[in-house]
Amino acid sequence: MAGVNIKPLEDKILIQAIEAETTTPSGLVIPDSAKEKPQEGKVIAVGPGRWDEDGDKRIPLDVAEGDTVIYSKYGGTEISYNGQAYLILSARDILAVVS
Repeated sequence: MAGVNIKPLEDKILIQAIEAETTTPSGLVIPDSAKEKPQEGKVIAVGPGRWDEDGDKRIPLDVAEGDTVIYSKYGGTEISYNGQAYLILSARDILAVVS
């Protein structure tokens, strides 16, 4: 997370997308226009969690910094910070943690 001064709020998660391979196993190069939007990324930062219904305590998130996750294809908001592309997602847009 060196150099990233972005702290997500509540149940938001900052993700850096992991780009898909650009070459097929047989050696064909896939052009940018044919690539699918990535759905896998590395968690860069997580918010503290949202408040429970009573507003007494925070509900922690199921992911942590450094986790690799699979997220909803069209979820989140794309941002650029210091020349790097990131995605801010709600916790509900995270589908799975890759172990």
